[in-house]
Amino acid sequence: MSQQTVPQPKGDFLLGNFRQLAPDPFPALCRWHADYGDLTGFKIGRQQFYLVSHPHLLEDALIKQADVFIKLYSSGKPKGLELVLGQGLVTSKGELWQNQRQLMQPVFQRKNLGALLPQIVRSGEELLERWRLLGDGAEVNLAGEMMRVTLEVITQTMFGASVLDKVERIAPALNTALRFATRSLMSPVAIPLSWPTRSNREFKRAMAILDETIYGIIGRRSELTADNQNLLDMLLQAHDPHTGKAMNARQLRDEVITIFSAGHETTSNLLTWTLYLLAKHPAILGKLRQEIDAFTDDGLLEAAAANTLTYTKAVLNESMRLRPPVGVMLRKISRDTEIGGYALKANSLAVFSIYNIHHHQDFWSDPEQFIPERFFSTDSRRYAFVPFGAGERICIGNNFALLESQLLLAMILRHYDFELLNPAEAQIEMIVSIRPKGGVPARLRRRRW
Repeated sequence: MSQQTVPQPKGDFLLGNFRQLAPDPFPALCRWHADYGDLTGFKIGRQQFYLVSHPHLLEDALIKQADVFIKLYSSGKPKGLELVLGQGLVTSKGELWQNQRQLMQPVFQRKNLGALLPQIVRSGEELLERWRLLGDGAEVNLAGEMMRVTLEVITQTMFGASVLDKVERIAPALNTALRFATRSLMSPVAIPLSWPTRSNREFKRAMAILDETIYGIIGRRSELTADNQNLLDMLLQAHDPHTGKAMNARQLRDEVITIFSAGHETTSNLLTWTLYLLAKHPAILGKLRQEIDAFTDDGLLEAAAANTLTYTKAVLNESMRLRPPVGVMLRKISRDTEIGGYALKANSLAVFSIYNIHHHQDFWSDPEQFIPERFFSTDSRRYAFVPFGAGERICIGNNFALLESQLLLAMILRHYDFELLNPAEAQIEMIVSIRPKGGVPARLRRRRW
């Protein structure tokens, strides 16, 4: 059987499809899926890309050919997220990744995560107290508020409360760095970091803040006590089960930044989108509140720990389906291969669109509708729902993110309603994660019990 040729939109001779992708690639990736199908080629400069938008193609690549579709990391020429995260779990590959995964796996076991729940509750209580002081009817941006509370959760669970002042420097620096990393992947021309451009200078300043802060935190946390319960302490105590070696300072730095980034950016966007969707769908909000209001405050904590908030989980899953925290996964194709009968060239880059897969009409009826009940169905949707990735590279922190999101969402909805200040549909932008452009302005309304 002969291999098929991958369809590809026309582009410029020198820039390829760069103009269609800049400044935000999200609309183009959706449009190309609609126009060209489940596998589409495109170019940025001379670099060939393939856009993958079907669950079976994802399975063929990431599960059946995981040795061919590999992470991009190159210590000589890092690009994209590697510029920020170094060789953390998200970006590393091969034996290094396997060793790190084995080293960190115990940190994220459910028995350890349960000990972090009281710290999540404290951060949620601080958010609710801040809103109480703002007063009923106060106007806030839910995106900013969710960013604050998830930053506080990561501060409490990973760094300890003594570094809250450092987080205020880390957050904007990380945002600057991630935007730079995203743009670097989209650029048809690689501009050396040594060139004194404005963008390069801003990136270097941001990375200096991140490195100074993270290394300082690691140094101060090296003296451990028996009752420590944050993730950095666990990482400092973790040892490779085969070699007995602990992580070195650079490994710790890369993992801390990786966990910090995933722990606040993606979870913040998940909560923001969920609150937005619930405000748009009052009937679903009412049904969710029936589950939440059946518990006392202590009962909510126990229910989250026992994983029994079933409708809350369905709401969060449907939110992640409609607005996945991470829009795409990127892999390098290490040799000539094929998926779905299409020939793919070595050294090309495969872009797996989680958003397109989560909206695929062959797997999701009414894919644009917010229907949490679909997650009670027994229909098989293998690899059609992959908010945390797939295969051996699935996000190590997925259980922590879901636990945190369930508890914070329940705490917020027990006490507050939200009136959206902008009646128009929230626009999507993709900067690593999928976020609402301009956030979600809303008016706080305290619930009356």
